[in-house]
Amino acid sequence: MRVAGAVASCALLLAGCGGPDGEDHADPAGREPVKAAKAPARIPVPLGRGSKADSDFNGDGHRDLVLNDLVKRDSHGDDAGIGVVYGSARGLTPGARQLLSTAQHAAATKGQVPAVFDAEASCDLDKDGFTDLVVSTDPPYDGQGQPPVPLQILFGSPRGLAGKAVKLAIPARARFGNDWPDQPVCGDFNGDKAADLVVHASDGRLSFLRGPFTRKGSPKAAGAPLASPGNVPTPPAVDIDGDGADDLLVRTAEGSGTSASFLVPGGPTGPTGTEIALPKGVDVAFGRFGKGKGLDAAIGTLRDTALRYDVPGTARGELAVAGTVLDSGDFDGDGRSELVSSGSQLRILKGRAGGLSATGMVTVQPPAGGTTRVLEVADFDGDGRADLVVRTYRGDTKDTVAVYPGAKKDLIARKPGLTFSTSEFLGAEG
Repeated sequence: MRVAGAVASCALLLAGCGGPDGEDHADPAGREPVKAAKAPARIPVPLGRGSKADSDFNGDGHRDLVLNDLVKRDSHGDDAGIGVVYGSARGLTPGARQLLSTAQHAAATKGQVPAVFDAEASCDLDKDGFTDLVVSTDPPYDGQGQPPVPLQILFGSPRGLAGKAVKLAIPARARFGNDWPDQPVCGDFNGDKAADLVVHASDGRLSFLRGPFTRKGSPKAAGAPLASPGNVPTPPAVDIDGDGADDLLVRTAEGSGTSASFLVPGGPTGPTGTEIALPKGVDVAFGRFGKGKGLDAAIGTLRDTALRYDVPGTARGELAVAGTVLDSGDFDGDGRSELVSSGSQLRILKGRAGGLSATGMVTVQPPAGGTTRVLEVADFDGDGRADLVVRTYRGDTKDTVAVYPGAKKDLIARKPGLTFSTSEFLGAEG
């Protein structure tokens, strides 16, 4: 359900792979991390003029990829920051990459730059045609009273995410309690065509920040905290009822455990009103899986996946497939969504006229040995079919990011069309 990367023929796998010469330069025992110098040569970020594409930080009309938890030079090294791989008409281009670090891009508090710098959400907050990135930090706090706001905004531009971040301003009237105001979710929750933010407040309250935002990080408006059936605002925001306002998914507990989830409908005053209860589960994904006419929901548990067609309709289903992490996307371009389930295995279930089914389920072979996680399901090459981006890692110094293109016949390519390592960002600051 996420939220928030050419070297097509040479996979920088866990054991390592060389650069353009195709030779294996890695230590066969895996003792040395892949060096930044072995990465494809950097190229300038393409200049854009603004677009309406999602996650398009340089506004050139092509989707970009954000990466947290980059590999380190050694297992005891510091977190390098946030990596961005910019897109093109042919898809992601690892050569057009950018490292966002605290030293160069974070806003300081009392002269102290944060140690934590993690991408949380992306949307065009100032409505200028360039996607902006919301980042979480760890500002100094003495434990007394309300903590400072840990969220900062990096604004997009024709050159991508450039310059220093600004601190998100949450008016005092929109705050409640002494919890950290975090867990941002982007969406147009009041239907005015401007991106808004919802963040956690405390004790069953959420802060609704109405966009567009100023370049100083202030929302257009913010009222009193909203009462919510859950404490954890969760992406993605979806317009279930088709009224033009996004609806907000909230969970009752953080983390990867089972919890109840609710959809809070958006409207002229933001997300408020009679919520829709979903079954308890670990994760939720929305899509047009085929049986209903509107948006459907898949709720994953440790045992199976519950289905709710035409939310909040009564049509239901169940798949004997554990779904601890769920994503959705239209891989074959037929207008129906497929469900990606990445629990113990990485599997894709095809959307059909009668709804999702395990029949013909596709199992994706990870690009390397290690732990594999889905990073994103989205159309990066503009062919009308979603692509699957996964990351496989072993320890802190070895990883592979792989992009599997969507396919009209088989849902997805058997082998990735592009692979690279986040080690390419070492030394790529700028």
